[in-house]
Amino acid sequence: MSARRRPVRRRGRPRSRKRKQAYTAGEVLLGVLVIVWLVSGLLDWLAAHPWVPSFVLLTAGAGAFLWFRLRAQEQRQRQAQTRTLRYQMARLDQLQHRQFEHAIRDLMLRDGCHDAVQVGGAGDNGADVKATDPFGRRWVIQCKHRRAGLAGAAVGTPDLHVLNGTGRPVHKGDVIVLVTNGRFTKPALDFAQSQRLHLVDRHTLASWAEGSRPLWELLRAVPPPRRPTSLS
Repeated sequence: MSARRRPVRRRGRPRSRKRKQAYTAGEVLLGVLVIVWLVSGLLDWLAAHPWVPSFVLLTAGAGAFLWFRLRAQEQRQRQAQTRTLRYQMARLDQLQHRQFEHAIRDLMLRDGCHDAVQVGGAGDNGADVKATDPFGRRWVIQCKHRRAGLAGAAVGTPDLHVLNGTGRPVHKGDVIVLVTNGRFTKPALDFAQSQRLHLVDRHTLASWAEGSRPLWELLRAVPPPRRPTSLS
């Protein structure tokens, strides 16, 4: 007995591409007509209520004025707080390393370096804080925080080698500084003097952070002022 052949199912005819395109074009035309109708209705309503645009513009202008005024007031308050910023050494010892970098940045802001910025992190090329002082000198600062303060490990020449290799060639610094809440080794002190690097140890940091004198008044042999330049 021969096997019965299954009847071949006929697939429905696919819609023609032209019919799909015509259907899509119809939807677009309908959408355009709806938008035109809405815009026309809005214009008619505004024509019947001419005071509405003036009210909206007046409200927006008043809101913008109040926003800018509040922003300016907040900025003045921050500047006033920055000018009176003081850090006790016990507080600096408790900070994490990144917080210590931000504290050094804030002290530079207090002293009038309005572009002071914390840049420490991966790929910082030895710089944790950059700033331009009121005399136009570019400061490149590396921070070394010691949780134990003077009892912590002394900062040695390897850290200075990195800073010395990038401070001027890479960061274009005029004043190259390494600041720590701890101490430096004798070789580090000698190396810094030979390479015109400035070291801020715990004693100098305390005078700077707890007082009101800017750092350039506490350091020796700081480069003379030059024309101010923007920080890159």
